[in-house]
Amino acid sequence: MFHPLRVAEIERLTDDAVAVTFQVPSELRETFRHVPGQHIALRRTVDGREIRRTYSICTPASDEPALRVGIRLVEDGEFSTYALKELAVGDTVDVMAPTGRFVLEPRPGHFVGIVGGSGITPVLSIVATLLARCPDARFCLVRSDRTAASTMFLEEVADLKDRFPDRFQLVSVLSREDQQSGLPSGRLDEGRLRELLPALLPVGSVEGWYLCGPYGLVQAAERALRALHVPRDRIHEEIFHISEPAAPASALAEAALAGAAPTVTTAGSVPAAGTALPGGPAPFRAPAHSTVTATLDGRAGSWPVLDGEPLLETVLRNRADAPYACKGGVCGTCRAFLVSGEVRMDRNYALEAEEVASGYVLACQSHPVTEEVELDFDR
Repeated sequence: MFHPLRVAEIERLTDDAVAVTFQVPSELRETFRHVPGQHIALRRTVDGREIRRTYSICTPASDEPALRVGIRLVEDGEFSTYALKELAVGDTVDVMAPTGRFVLEPRPGHFVGIVGGSGITPVLSIVATLLARCPDARFCLVRSDRTAASTMFLEEVADLKDRFPDRFQLVSVLSREDQQSGLPSGRLDEGRLRELLPALLPVGSVEGWYLCGPYGLVQAAERALRALHVPRDRIHEEIFHISEPAAPASALAEAALAGAAPTVTTAGSVPAAGTALPGGPAPFRAPAHSTVTATLDGRAGSWPVLDGEPLLETVLRNRADAPYACKGGVCGTCRAFLVSGEVRMDRNYALEAEEVASGYVLACQSHPVTEEVELDFDR
């Protein structure tokens, strides 16, 4: 459900990025109370066509929710162009309640974030909340940006370093500009991270790794961590931008570590992300006729699936209130529980391996394999 919120402030962060703050009325404070790391979906209508985009909340979690997001201009991006060039204080934007599972509930321990570009946004909320609430918590932030001028939330991160000098470790790398001090310039690829991380901290004692940013960086960081024997359940990922096409079915095993493996899943026996199916990838054979039954907000309905369409599109044709944002398998807004039947997911950049193993799928990427499929959006 969307709520119209007034824009309270727009702050220019870089030449191509802004921070937008929304005013949350008192009656919606509980609705917009967020867990650090969550995101919101924004919606606008242009010529009768809906445009939805998700942006991470960068402010710390608090009793008085401050709803501030970072938006970076994307080439040909309809919403980001509007946000940077047209959106003004006083305007109203439709905003969905916070969601997302790339989160860290504050607790004692040692945690690390590896971020690239605008991937700093959710991790900024995670770090600020964690260090303020848990005196026994430590956080190391490894961030990669193109240049100093393109670095988002530079002042906010510097402030955290000043406030928590003994518990916040900051490592900055610029890929296209030399620094006077610190690490040499260049991309944070898998090999570099495998050398850097053990030199920075005791890898084995880190309780949680939070990887956020472009697909290439997140993929490289996860492979580096797995090479350093970090357990998979300690690694959490959020992809901010994907330029690569969806992986073909034959690439299941190769793409698995990136969380991008398309899978054939069945309720009760869902292979975890990163697990190749027995005997290799199962061939996809769409049924001649299929029906999806979906439960949403306590109401269920059954509808025929048109040839080739994802299940989300089937549900949306009959229930316009079905949750979605990116439709690209990235944000996880359309997550649903697979009650029965089998589906094939084209791509998965949003669900953790444990969620897939428990029976959750992305409706926007799921196609029916059996004639009857049942989804529950309420679980």
